[in-house]
Amino acid sequence: MSVPAYEAPRATPIYSFAALKTKQREIKDRAAEEVVHITENGNAAYIFCSEDVLAQEKARAVEEALYERRVMEVLERGEADFAAGRVFHGVAEARAEVEKRLGRG
Repeated sequence: MSVPAYEAPRATPIYSFAALKTKQREIKDRAAEEVVHITENGNAAYIFCSEDVLAQEKARAVEEALYERRVMEVLERGEADFAAGRVFHGVAEARAEVEKRLGRG
């Protein structure tokens, strides 16, 4: 299972609805690379992006959801193991069990 690299949240471009008239090219160029937020009367109203950016964002959201689910499954399995008494006391005991399972101990 590969672990996705952590990416710090980045600021996304925000434009007013009125800017759609005066900054069309700039907004379109930004939307070709990332999601652009459009506000109306100072409130979040719309998002704008290219088809490619939308596909990338969807794929990223799916990857994050799958990763989150895998983490939850591992935590649930760990809680079940702990409740059933399947625990190791210390690193040495855990290493010995790993060696045993690998046929080296």
